[in-house]
Amino acid sequence: MSSRLNEEFIGNVLDREFAVDEEMSVLVSDLTYVKVGQHWNYVCFLIDLYNREIVGYSVGKRKDAALVQRAFATVNRPLENVKLFHTDRGSEFKNVGIDELLSEFEIERSLSHKGNPYDNAVAEATFKILKTELINGAHFHTLHHLDLELFDYINWYNNILLGYLSPVGYRNLALKKIT
Repeated sequence: MSSRLNEEFIGNVLDREFAVDEEMSVLVSDLTYVKVGQHWNYVCFLIDLYNREIVGYSVGKRKDAALVQRAFATVNRPLENVKLFHTDRGSEFKNVGIDELLSEFEIERSLSHKGNPYDNAVAEATFKILKTELINGAHFHTLHHLDLELFDYINWYNNILLGYLSPVGYRNLALKKIT
């Protein structure tokens, strides 16, 4: 599952500052692999650091920039609010289309230090939760099946999250404190 490294000279602007005071100001992203039938397929999440909400996602057969672009296409909140986009150094995050999207919305890029998963800990932890709660032990027969299950899971994760305050619940509580 190894991928080529993005050797781009872009610093770690986020610098493990995972506490964010403004929603949709910082998005973090990563990809993970999931067995579908007999083949590995991939999931990309876009996560709002403010409340850890999964605001965009995509599934696909390839671990590439198109998967990341499709995740951005699912975001239903204004990208104009995003100030920073942080990822690891996977080559799938280095693409002209992604660069153009970030440029269009004036979103600054931030990359983890080479070989340091702690720099993208929120995305890594979110995938750990996903694998524990949904993926491990599941059998996805088609990519469409995985997509449907993820849609339901993300709705549950963002809005219900039994026993914990969900990301949307956190945001709503913060809005009540402001008014």
